[in-house]
Amino acid sequence: MHVVVCVKQVPDTTNVRINPETNTLMREGVESIMNPFDEYALEQALELKDKCGARVSVISMGPPQATAVLRESLARGADDAALVSSRAFGGADTLATSYTISMAIRKVCGGVPDLVLFGKQAIDGDTAQVGPGVSEFLDATLVTYAKSIEVKDGGFEVVSVMDDGEHTVAGKFPAVVTVLKEASVPRFAPLAGTLTAAKAPIAVLDEKALGCDPGQIGLKGSPTKVVTIFPPPVKGGGKKITASGDDAAKAILEMLSEKGILAK
Repeated sequence: MHVVVCVKQVPDTTNVRINPETNTLMREGVESIMNPFDEYALEQALELKDKCGARVSVISMGPPQATAVLRESLARGADDAALVSSRAFGGADTLATSYTISMAIRKVCGGVPDLVLFGKQAIDGDTAQVGPGVSEFLDATLVTYAKSIEVKDGGFEVVSVMDDGEHTVAGKFPAVVTVLKEASVPRFAPLAGTLTAAKAPIAVLDEKALGCDPGQIGLKGSPTKVVTIFPPPVKGGGKKITASGDDAAKAILEMLSEKGILAK
């Protein structure tokens, strides 16, 4: 069984910078982390490796610095990793990103693998569209918002959490599944794994290596155009009230009145 986990390096939410010309997130030189939801997808893959000996490959699309999340994935127990990186991929929307990642998956696996896992969404865009998009390009079954994944009778059984409750979905491979944080607690990377991952080879794949159609990648392949984008406002430190008793209550009421929250 071959499982591919797609992980994304995202900017730390406390340090978001915007390119004013392209209206895209600036990733170079910005402190970044592994997308938290992808950690749960990775853990699900590693649990399948523990249970049924699955091979776990990890793919990330991003600048060269994204190798950090790939090495973290290898340290936790993934078997191999590949970085999809090229200037030509810059500015891709979710459609172009889905196409590019699907091409990378086919390249790494020599076809369509049994299972592709994503976190339910990335915290920088919050679109939750890339997983479903990849399933379409791979022509694979899609199950979203999974809290558990089991391999049964040569297929899968997934418990999916929707607005109306939990649903058990069974099907055959290949499949693409997006994973919730309720699925599991991500494991820590052991020291031995970290040392091994630091020296592990990571394949870097550009548009030529993937055989991509130039019209379907990057800005050229992105029908979605961002009109404007801005970082979240910096939260203030609040106002400290040093009074006590009735004086404190009066000060609070006056502050609420000034803000228009409470009628005078």
